Order: sequence, then structure tokens, then C-alpha cells
Amino acid sequence: QVQLVESGGGLVQAGGSLRLSCVASGRTFSLGTMAWFRQAPGKEREFVVALTWTGGSTNTYYADSVKGRFTVSRDNAKNTVYLQMNSLKPEDTAVYYCAAGHLRLYSGYYGRDDNYNYWGQGTQVTVSS
Repeated sequence: QVQLVESGGGLVQAGGSLRLSCVASGRTFSLGTMAWFRQAPGKEREFVVALTWTGGSTNTYYADSVKGRFTVSRDNAKNTVYLQMNSLKPEDTAVYYCAAGHLRLYSGYYGRDDNYNYWGQGTQVTVSS
């Protein structure tokens, strides 16, 4: 089992920045992909970014809507994945969820939330105009 705990959400003005953290605990050695999804009120959950790895190789994949503004990183020693969000827009307002899966997911798979085994409780990000 793996547990995920997100933090770092809050209220920020448009153009501002936030950094989200996702701390993983438990059988983290069994993971191959971690990702961030978000869900705005009245909308379906959508993919934001995925970080996949095997051995010494790591790949990142971003949704088009956040490319150039969001950056994902991973601190192996702390079992933590970070999401640095810059140039935030009101349309980025959502609950952000951290997700993790046992498999290393590739194109066509990392964007689907049903391919992830574990989810955090979510953290609210609100961007005011």
C-alpha cells in the first residue's frame, strides 16, 4: 500500500505562483508513475502532469494547458513530488490531486486516471482575477 498526502494549495492572484507537494509513504519502491490531476467545480477530473521512471531514466509529460507554466520535480530522498505552478490563471482553479501507480505509464495511458492505484485527498488551488 502507498499513502499520498498533498499540501501547498491556497489562494493566489492571477500571475502568481504556488508550489504543491505530494509526500508518498509505504511501498514507494513499487511505484513507476506519479502524477497530478485536477478537478474544477462541475467538471471532470483532468490530467495535469505525469512523472515516470525506471532505473535511472525519468520522463515528464505535461498537459498542453500547463506547458511552460508548471514544472514537476521529484526528491527521491524525501519520497516527494513537487508541482511548481507559475503564471497562474483563474482557469487553473481546481482541487489538485496527487496520484501514483505501480506501472511506468506511457503515452495514451498516463493521462487516464483509472490507470493509477493510489490517490491523495486533494488540495484546493484558487486563482483570483
